[in-house]
Amino acid sequence: MRKPLLVLFLVFGLGAGAAAQTVGTPVYMAPYRAFKTSELGASFSDPGNGWAFEGAYRVGAEKFDIGFRAGLWDWNGSDAASDDTRFLAGTDIRFRVLDHTEQFPLDGALTAGIGGYFGDQSRVYIPIGLSLGRRIELEGGTSFVPYLQPVLVPTFGDGNDDLLVAIGLGVDFKVSKQFDLRVSAGIGDVEGIAIGFAWIK
Repeated sequence: MRKPLLVLFLVFGLGAGAAAQTVGTPVYMAPYRAFKTSELGASFSDPGNGWAFEGAYRVGAEKFDIGFRAGLWDWNGSDAASDDTRFLAGTDIRFRVLDHTEQFPLDGALTAGIGGYFGDQSRVYIPIGLSLGRRIELEGGTSFVPYLQPVLVPTFGDGNDDLLVAIGLGVDFKVSKQFDLRVSAGIGDVEGIAIGFAWIK
C-alpha cells in the first residue's frame, strides 16, 4: 500500500499531472501501452478553437515506451484576421510505476513530454504526470481501459507563460489484436474532445 500512496503524494503534492497534451490538444494517454513493439495511429480533436488532426508513432520495451506525434491545428481566432493553420509536433514518454493490488485497484504510469504548435503564434508545452486506470477484459479477446489523468502543463511562447491544470478522462477500446479505438475528453485548461485509433504490432 505504501508504493501507491507515495506515488499519489508525489503527483498531487508536487503538482505533477499527467497528459499526452504534448501539443495542446485533448489527446490523453492510458496507463498501458496496447502494443508489443510499436503502433501507428491518428486522432481527430476539437480543442475549442477549431479542430486538429494528428498522426503518432510509438515504440517501447518492457515498462517503457516513447511516442512521436505531428499534425495540423486549424485555428479559429476571435476574428477572421487571427485564423490560421498551426503545425503540431512533439514527443512523450510513458513508464509503468503501479500495478493494481487488493489494496489499490488501479494501474499507473508516469508520463512526460515536450512539444507545441507553431505558426503565426507558437507555444511549447511540457506535460508531466500520472495516468491511472484499469484494463477490463471482455469475451472474444476484446477489452477496454477507462482512465483519468490530472494534468499540470507548464507552457511557454508567444504571450504570457502559463501553467495549465486540467483533468483528462478517457477510454481505450481493444477492438482486435491489431486495432485500438480511443476516446478522451479534457476538463479545465486543456478542454475538448478527441477520438483516435491505432494499428498495433
